[in-house]
Amino acid sequence: MSASDDPIEAVSQRLASFVTDQSTTWQHDGPEAAGFVRAGADALTGGKRLRARFCLAGWQAVAETRSPAEAASTPGDDVIAAAAALEIFHAAALVHDDLIDNSDTRRGRPAAHRALEAAHRAAGWAGDAEAFGRSGAILLGDLLVAWSDDLLEAGLRTAEHAAAAREVYALMRREVTVGQFLDIAEEAAFVTAPTDEHAARALRVASLKSARYSVQHPLLLGARLAGADATQASALSAFGHPLGLAFQLRDDVLGVFGDSAVTGKPSGDDLREGKRTVLVAYAREAQNDSERSAFDALLGDPTLDEEQIAGLQQIIRDTGALDRVEELITRTVADADAALRDAPLGVEATRWLRELAHDATTRTA
Repeated sequence: MSASDDPIEAVSQRLASFVTDQSTTWQHDGPEAAGFVRAGADALTGGKRLRARFCLAGWQAVAETRSPAEAASTPGDDVIAAAAALEIFHAAALVHDDLIDNSDTRRGRPAAHRALEAAHRAAGWAGDAEAFGRSGAILLGDLLVAWSDDLLEAGLRTAEHAAAAREVYALMRREVTVGQFLDIAEEAAFVTAPTDEHAARALRVASLKSARYSVQHPLLLGARLAGADATQASALSAFGHPLGLAFQLRDDVLGVFGDSAVTGKPSGDDLREGKRTVLVAYAREAQNDSERSAFDALLGDPTLDEEQIAGLQQIIRDTGALDRVEELITRTVADADAALRDAPLGVEATRWLRELAHDATTRTA
């Protein structure tokens, strides 16, 4: 396998087959159950399949070093299922994240809780449609987590390295959950922490909530399924973590400056949501007390208009915060690349990893 014969289509087919099976399973349990399953299928629509790509690249990086025959082979069902399971878990995280952030859209479509709210209204049901949508989204995220486990286990039934893969997946699940809690906690706890500690605290959140589960753990999951030794796993981990941080930092920049037509979310959405990112921490560090108070008074206001968003964006530029984050992205990408030098990994896979690193950190959506 190489980047030129990308098996992402196999992952998409595995996802489609799984969803079809789920739809069949619940088709006789009433229209409400069927609609709930359709909402799960909708949550899996779109996306760049980034985590699946890193899982497949991690597998290839190790498989290439085993034997010429194995290097030329395609990943088995265990790897395809694991890559697909990662995408379902990611969908679950997005459903819960949008609910927590009270986001209205995801990928240019209504966020899951808004879609469920709209379905409640359209059906003419009794009760509070908004509350129904929020409750339904909690359960939908839980369903997607269960689906991810089901699909992973289906692929691991005959896998040689199932135990090692389960260990990686379980750690990923725990870390992203703790990271998500730290993210919401930081939006409240920042008032008790010194301003010069905010960037480090934001990086801690980025590490647990995004960097490890977006890049590092998918790489390790694929590598473990290929039988990675300690040296190979260490090299991929040393590559994946700084790259994952760079990926999240780019996401933070897009959350403030991204083009809504490309990102599928309103421009400046992170400012309305009051995200305590590294970008915001750097901006606050460079302001005096009165400037910081005025900045904080606007940050997190869901009613911010375009003019106010533009004003906050300009402050972030003028304080040098945007430049500092761009420099940090460059440094962390360089750290990731350095981990690949002389690493005992496949040559073609290493080339693919560098392509993925470029795509993940220069993206516009």
